[in-house]
Amino acid sequence: MTLDIKALYAPITAALHTTLTTEKVILDAGCLPEAPALAAEMGLTGPVAAIYDDNTYAAAGFRRPKADWEVILPAEGLHANEHGVALLEERLPDGAGYYIAVGSGTVHDLTRYCAFHRGVPFVSCPTAASVDGFCSSVAAMTIHGAKKTIPTAAPKLVVADLDIVANAPAYLAASGYGDMMGKYIALSDWRISHILTGESLYQPIFDLTQQALHLTAAAGEGIRLRQLDAVGNLTYGLVLSGIAMQLMGNSRPASGAEHHISHMIEMEPAGAKLRSAALHGEKAGVGTILASKEYHRIAAMKEPVWQDYQTYSPEELSAVYGEKLAAELLKENERDVAQAVSVQALQEKWAEVQQVIAQIPTAEELTRMYTDTGAYTNLSDIGVDPAKESVLLDYSPAVRNRLTLMRLRRCLAR
Repeated sequence: MTLDIKALYAPITAALHTTLTTEKVILDAGCLPEAPALAAEMGLTGPVAAIYDDNTYAAAGFRRPKADWEVILPAEGLHANEHGVALLEERLPDGAGYYIAVGSGTVHDLTRYCAFHRGVPFVSCPTAASVDGFCSSVAAMTIHGAKKTIPTAAPKLVVADLDIVANAPAYLAASGYGDMMGKYIALSDWRISHILTGESLYQPIFDLTQQALHLTAAAGEGIRLRQLDAVGNLTYGLVLSGIAMQLMGNSRPASGAEHHISHMIEMEPAGAKLRSAALHGEKAGVGTILASKEYHRIAAMKEPVWQDYQTYSPEELSAVYGEKLAAELLKENERDVAQAVSVQALQEKWAEVQQVIAQIPTAEELTRMYTDTGAYTNLSDIGVDPAKESVLLDYSPAVRNRLTLMRLRRCLAR
């Protein structure tokens, strides 16, 4: 499958007076060696630096694209943080005409970060359907211990070899599935914010993300069985989600309360004593089920009593996150978006909000869908004590100053 992204989404870019960096996406079996030739057709010239970790280098095998330099990072302990960036920076050659990122999420985040700061274009070659950031122009990276959304380069071209993607370890595709299922919450949070505050909601981008979500949800059991068409649909969905973020210029279409739960765990807050070795998408998938359960619980309240929103205090953030991370989060929440929501708006618009929540699959429905796919379904699966659920619901919204229903729980008089 070849997608002419530039032509497909020309109406959206024209309406938004913006451009897409990603011009073409190739989803096909055996296409990885063609990446340099396809890049040349699109005007990318000069010496090529291909970036891998040692796992993705082995996975690409004899199909590795021809490159002038091969940069191979150690997979063990490699993360999208300042240490990973420094490691790649010291190994990247000077004078490359463009980069080829061959790998999953971490390799892409590090490559796109360096490409952005060096002004070098890059080509995305996913080796697993594990995350939705392949086409995004932002990356969620851990900087000084805190999760931050960082501007990065989007790829000019995506070449996804479905043979390699389908043969990647099954848990990687399950992670991508969890990441994509999170859009049930992310899109609902976006619509709820639109209802309550008038936050801009551009319907074609919303619809594009919803299309990506439906492609993934329909793949179901075929993902666990590594069926090529199901893995292809998952990969397509992940690419479309990234395109939606690129069109939007931020992660609003793809990241809501469920991702904030994942990010909080990834920050390993000292007071909460949270830690998990699970992949980002696995944590986001579990966060989706937790958010769904809580959203439906709130929606079922017959007569919720609302109160004025209270911002996060330095004392409570320090108790949960520790002083260093709390200082970062206080900066993040300095102009707390939830302060724009009045008690009157909550009272008058609550029926509309309930209608949005009603469209989210229940926690039970999501659990059945995850089980068919082989994805993790609860905190125990990702190595987190289930007793930590309440602290995750209460304090995960603080990691990103974005309006979600989870943040608005602080308006409920309990």
